Amino acid sequence: MQNKNFNIPPVYAVLLAIISVQCGAAIAKSLFPTIGAAGTASLRIGISAIILLLAYRPNLKAITPKQWKIVVPYGLTLGAMNLIFYMAIERIPIGLAVTLEFIGPLLVAIIGSKRLLDYCWVLLAAAGIVLIAPWSNDSIDPIGVLFALLAGALWATYIILGGKVSKIMHDGQAVATGMLFGAVLILPFGFYENGLVNLTPSFFGMGVALALLSSAIPFTLEMKALGQLPPRTFSILMSLEPAAAALCAYIFLQEHLNFCEIVAIICVVIASVGSTLTAKR
Repeated sequence: MQNKNFNIPPVYAVLLAIISVQCGAAIAKSLFPTIGAAGTASLRIGISAIILLLAYRPNLKAITPKQWKIVVPYGLTLGAMNLIFYMAIERIPIGLAVTLEFIGPLLVAIIGSKRLLDYCWVLLAAAGIVLIAPWSNDSIDPIGVLFALLAGALWATYIILGGKVSKIMHDGQAVATGMLFGAVLILPFGFYENGLVNLTPSFFGMGVALALLSSAIPFTLEMKALGQLPPRTFSILMSLEPAAAALCAYIFLQEHLNFCEIVAIICVVIASVGSTLTAKR
């Protein structure tokens, strides 16, 4: 008999991955009052590293010096990106943080372009940032905005390094090894904040759910979709992430956004979709 288990169409796989990540972010934020942003990030990355190491069992002794030079900064960037993003959503709504963070990959997609149309997409995304910026929205924490933009810069770096590491290492081995170094980087912050001292079995269980929702499940779904979808279609679907983040935060955390903040999210989503649709093949 043919096994039809988990035969999810690729478009639905990407959408489920997006929902999984944003549900994970909502769970993460619910843990902040007890174990803090750094403690939550440490819990997520630490458990994710264990899951991925057990799943892919990378042979660390077989990694060459050339591979180490890429996979170590890749992993450190991965860890820093997650820590800084959690520090952002500790201060501002998740939907806004994801919107600001999304500027990073948007700029990577169109950097170096000299076409007027691409500058239009940048201006549209910039308009979204202005609507969120503290000088035009006094209810937004400026430190949270800076953290979200820094997370976006780290995301852009992660994309560039990920492209390089994917050319010299197997995907599973690269992600598992990178996650290990990400955990090494941020675990001290979790202990410094004393968040990990407050762990109980129930919190550890939520940490496992967080690791699965934010890392293991979406990674598996995205890998499945990437093998079946054109890159352009995949990018367009991923552009829905800021809107999905706002929706999940509203459902699970009752985070309400005002009209300008909703318009800001729409601007960034349209800019991302537009840059993908008009990108040179």
